[in-house]
Amino acid sequence: MKRVDLFVKKSVHGIDSEASEGSKGGLKRHLGSLQLTSIGIGAIIGAGIFVITGQAAAYAAGPAVLFSFLIAAIVCAFAGFCYAELASFIPIAGGSYSYAYVALGEFVAWAIGWSSLIQYLASACVVAVGWSGYFKSILVDFGLNLPALFSSAPFIYSPELGWHLSGSYLNVPAAGIVLLICLMIAAGVRAATTLNNVMVAVKLLTIVLFIAFGAFYINPANWHPWIPQNTGAFGEFGWSGILRAAGLLFFAYNGFDTVATLSQEAINPQKSIPRGIVGALGISTVAYVAMVLVLTGVVSYTTLGVSDPVSVVLDAMGPQFVWFGFVVKFAILAALTSVILAVFLAQTRIFFMMSKDGLLPKKLARIHPKLRTPAFSAGIIAIAGTLISGLFPVDMLAQLVSLVALVVFAIMCLAVLILRYTQPKIARPFKVPFVPYVPILGIACCLGQTLFFPLTIWVQFFIWMLLGLLVYFKYGFRHSKLRRESL
Repeated sequence: MKRVDLFVKKSVHGIDSEASEGSKGGLKRHLGSLQLTSIGIGAIIGAGIFVITGQAAAYAAGPAVLFSFLIAAIVCAFAGFCYAELASFIPIAGGSYSYAYVALGEFVAWAIGWSSLIQYLASACVVAVGWSGYFKSILVDFGLNLPALFSSAPFIYSPELGWHLSGSYLNVPAAGIVLLICLMIAAGVRAATTLNNVMVAVKLLTIVLFIAFGAFYINPANWHPWIPQNTGAFGEFGWSGILRAAGLLFFAYNGFDTVATLSQEAINPQKSIPRGIVGALGISTVAYVAMVLVLTGVVSYTTLGVSDPVSVVLDAMGPQFVWFGFVVKFAILAALTSVILAVFLAQTRIFFMMSKDGLLPKKLARIHPKLRTPAFSAGIIAIAGTLISGLFPVDMLAQLVSLVALVVFAIMCLAVLILRYTQPKIARPFKVPFVPYVPILGIACCLGQTLFFPLTIWVQFFIWMLLGLLVYFKYGFRHSKLRRESL
């Protein structure tokens, strides 16, 4: 087996014709910078801003969790800048999969594409189950109670008993939101992005209102000590706690890479994709920082280690803000809806590109003649997502999602370095500043974070990759369009 067979690369110069709207099977371009930024915010800002912030402050960093957010933002900026540069001169759907095909060759591209499939599917299903929980809570607030038979997974797992039945039939809300989102995606990107824009507006408005109301109740005494003294254990306050919290909060930024997967539907992707990525990261960081200042300023950080820290703050502000608790729950539903939407949008585009390249069955690249969307891929994802979120306890996959994201981010930083030195003359509308230092720091930070994952998560990752190798050598290797052309 020759090396070129596995590591054949796409040409940057051939990307434009492949991505052309007029080419066979082309996707419709109608996403501008604002829409892409909105999709990025939709993917990034989820329930984490309402939950993880309080836990990171209460158990690890105290008020200095603000520093943790800034550290996490800087690490994400390293990867975000790399994505922006790659998107600026590789304007094609597929995101990290397509970039790896150009920089590192087919085999690495396959590995990233295959990894991204489980990352996006598992991520969306985990969020869908969370969406179900908040939906049930809202129903209870209105005096309605959804029976457990239709609101929880029928299959559950515990270390003591293994897999067993819970007595439930189906998590109907989780399966329902997955099905609804997939139908929206199949109907068209315009309809999906309209829904996303509404959801993003709702959650951003709620965050702004919370910050505006809470600012009048801040007691500076709650910010002292700013950095609580370390308890003697690594990660429990002090500077080690700030770093530990930064690792936890890194995942609050996960999702900005979904913007890059939509390059083939973006207007002027060389400029709009980088703007969407950088804009989404910037706005999310501002929202996070302002939110944490209010959370730790209104009450003591020691009271925030609960699943609903915003409620703790609202209670401290007085009974006149009880109504706002209902608004926050709706905002969380909006946040989770926009995350599911953005993630599934990204997954259908990766399916589309891998199938178009011959690495997956060609039906997955089928474009609906009227809707001009990969409706078949959306249908496959709807079936898989509905079954997983409706039948299984998907929370066990949450750490796998984060591990895959970190590995992919590190490889994208490496791709920037490789292309800078192997193809330096290619015009780059956006350039990563301070190369090679920023990409190298991105690689080091992302891979460093993976060392904190337990062995069981690594085992899950390797099992998935082994399955992917079987699929590649049984199908993808034989049907690869580019590899055949290179023979």
